[in-house]
Parts: sequence; structure tokens; C-alpha cells
Amino acid sequence: MRQKLELSIALHDNARTLPIIEGRVEAEGINLVPTVIHGSEIFWRQLKYGDFDISDMSMSSLLIATSQGDDRWVAIPAFAMRSFFHTGIMVRTDRGIEAPADLKGKRIGVPEYQQTSALWSRGILQHEFGVTPRDIEWFMERTPEISHGGATGFEPPEGVKINQIPGSTNIGEMLAKGELDGTLLYLRSPNLVDRSRIDLSTLGTVKRLFKDPDAEKRRYYVKTGIFPINHTLVVRRSLLERYPWIALNIYSAFVAAKAEAATTAQGVLTPYLETGVIGAQVKKQLSEDPMSYGMKAARPVLEAITQYSYEQGLTKRHVKLEEIFAPSTLEI
Repeated sequence: MRQKLELSIALHDNARTLPIIEGRVEAEGINLVPTVIHGSEIFWRQLKYGDFDISDMSMSSLLIATSQGDDRWVAIPAFAMRSFFHTGIMVRTDRGIEAPADLKGKRIGVPEYQQTSALWSRGILQHEFGVTPRDIEWFMERTPEISHGGATGFEPPEGVKINQIPGSTNIGEMLAKGELDGTLLYLRSPNLVDRSRIDLSTLGTVKRLFKDPDAEKRRYYVKTGIFPINHTLVVRRSLLERYPWIALNIYSAFVAAKAEAATTAQGVLTPYLETGVIGAQVKKQLSEDPMSYGMKAARPVLEAITQYSYEQGLTKRHVKLEEIFAPSTLEI
């Protein structure tokens, strides 16, 4: 019997990755050795140290690294993490912030300026509500020593003011004390990268910018057809060059894992409820999968994020998807 290729893989666990993590779904010819870590830490470790053969990867950081000539990683179009990140914006209740336009001139926290969720939120604020990154004064929690930007040499885009939050405090504490007016994203899950720990729901002085987040998700999706992609898979280029067959084998395994997740009520319904596509034309809408893997279905979303990255000055050139994804996956 042919010996399987043993590869390490780091994943952020959710319904669509658990079948891989728990070994119920295997990649043909490959023995995947999983490590489960928060995405914040996975991306930093991959960009800084290249710890794993395969991993989740921040779409934003992958675009930045590729634009700078770092070609260690090749993407595979399996997207287990999507979210309407802008609906998670939190603001102080005492700052007169009732609509996105009110963010102009405000002090807003962000765990890391270059992270994908922040990139999407800024792009949507700009294109949907006329609020540009230069309209806001930013306060970034992650330090250069332990961050995605520290690994890619991040520098603030021209005209954007970014303040470094000192290591002695964090976004949660600054929001609680009134030192920030809001935060674009809030991460408090324990990991080596993020420092905030306060549960903002316990603070009566903090609220969601969007009073009805679900309605805003549906509005945005119906208008644009975009369900923002956060993570993609990456594999070492050196491995893919030696074993080109692994790209489609890995992809097929993740498609199978996604299909298994869809056998649960939560797995079936959540993407449709998130995007609001369940409505009058249920049969037609259920034939469209908001969580589709593969380049053909995801290309419009991927092209939007490459556009936003270039517009916001994170990449100095418009990175082409063909530079990022494995050639064998471009037509699927």
C-alpha cells in the first residue's frame, strides 16, 4: 500500500472544518495532522515562522504578502469563514453615533488595521456609506512584535492616522474608560495575539452601530451579492511544486467536510439566514449556496477584496487572483 504524505495543518474550528479536524473526512493520499488555534495566532505564526504545511490564512495578509513578493504560500479556494463584519461595529452610547456617517472624526479601535475583517468593514463603510479610512482616527491594539503586520512590514497607508495602543491597555479597557468612541471589530478570545478580554455586552455604555444587524446583513447581500470571505486555505508552494496533485485532493476534502456540515440543521440554515436569501422564492434561492467553495462561484467576492485592498493602500498594486490560487483550482 502506498504510504500517505503526512502534512501538518492549522485550522480555526467551526462546523465546516471539524470533520477534517476530527478525522471523519480525509484527503486522498494525505495524512493531515491537525492543530486547532485561533485564526489570529495561525496567521501570525504562518507569516512570521511558516509553522505549518497547510493552514487557514487571512485573505488580506495573503494579498499583502503576495504583493510584496512573498510567494511561500499558494491558496486553495475553500472558504470556511465568512461574515458581514461591518455589522459588528461597536460604539459608545454617549458619543452621538447613530449612523455610519457619525463615525467621521471619531477615535475607533481596531485589533489590527490590515486584518481581513477590518479591510471588509472599511470597504463597506466607504462604498455603502461614504465613510473613508481617512475620515477616522484609528487606534490599533496589536503590536509590531506579535501581529500579521509585524510579519509583513505594515506601515500606515498615506493619509491614514493610526495610533498604537500601548501594551499596558487594550481596546476593551479603552472603550470602558471612554478613551475610544468605538471599535471596528472586537476580539476577546484567548490567543497569543489579541489582548482584550472585557465582555462588552456587560457595559451599558457600549452598543452596536447597526441597531438591527440581521437586517443590515440582508440589505447588503441582496444589493451586492457579496458574502465577505475572511479566510482561505494555503499550502506551502515548495510542497505543491513537488506534489502538484495535493491541491485538488485537499480541496475535495474540504468540499466533503462542508457537505457533512450541511447535514445538520445549523449547517444547512445558517448561511441562508445570515444572507437573508430565504424569502418568497425559496426554491430558487436554496439552489444558490452563499458559502460556495471554488473560484468560479467566489470570484466576485475575491475581486471585491482585492479592489478594497488596493484602494485602501494595503497593497501597492492590484494583485491578480491567478497569482494567489493554485493553477489547478482556477477553473473549479
